[in-house]
Amino acid sequence: MKPLPTLRQLRYLVAVVDRCHFGQAADACLVSQSTLSAGIQELEDLLGTPLLERTRRTVMPTPLGREIAERARSLLKDAEDLVDITRAAADPMAGPLHLGVIPTIGPFLIPRVMPDLRTSFPNLKLYLREDQTARLLDRLNSGELDAALLALPYPMGDIETLDIAEDHFSFVCLPEHRLCASATAHPIDVAMEDLLLLEDGHCLRDHALAACALDSAPRNTVFQGTSLHTLVQMVANGLGVTLLPQMAVESGILRGLNLVVRPLDGERPFRRIALVWRRTSGRKETFRRLGATLKASLESAQP
Repeated sequence: MKPLPTLRQLRYLVAVVDRCHFGQAADACLVSQSTLSAGIQELEDLLGTPLLERTRRTVMPTPLGREIAERARSLLKDAEDLVDITRAAADPMAGPLHLGVIPTIGPFLIPRVMPDLRTSFPNLKLYLREDQTARLLDRLNSGELDAALLALPYPMGDIETLDIAEDHFSFVCLPEHRLCASATAHPIDVAMEDLLLLEDGHCLRDHALAACALDSAPRNTVFQGTSLHTLVQMVANGLGVTLLPQMAVESGILRGLNLVVRPLDGERPFRRIALVWRRTSGRKETFRRLGATLKASLESAQP
């Protein structure tokens, strides 16, 4: 029988390739540096070729080492899915669950739903990771995350999704603004204003522009914020207007600020809030139950 690498050896290799540092890789794998080095040396001896280029100061993967590390990620992810299947069979809603969430959802949704999650699933240990969509999907595909709460549409790849809410957009401005006189704001009128948006990389920027048909309309983006809290402060200081998701408005993001909210007229544009996970995951029942609870919690909290 052909000798095969162990999952331990492959995990060590992936850790070094990701960090190009033996000490940091060892810490990530919760082993000593000598143990990690010995494991990689065993792997190189087994395969009969060097996988890393070592000097006294640096370490970097060889082209073959990088290719093997990429293949190893899939093997490690599949092995973790086998463990998840076994655990989920015993109790789908118990044990650790690593959940990603984007910054334009996390601060506004998590505080609202966490009490219901604790009540419904007392044995579920939820670990949250907040980041932008692209990086969360990378972590999801690599197995670092089990699932993620994202805003759609977004190119997903081989990912399953479960919609849990529609998050409508509203127009926000100072009380003396000309568009404040009407009960609703028209997207074309909004497009002619100094429209403050999040910087590139935040999917909410694209969602707001696309949902309101502003992506091809003339506009003056005088400021690009890093968070919705920054945007509303800029609006309050007279630098322009913005579009906010209803989730943020209902959470009280405008509390204490002299700002006015107007719904957009027409078909009430929105983004879709969804729970997503790998199609190969062994915890699909966990995610379905989690998604159902999130959806029910948000529906019961509607004003």
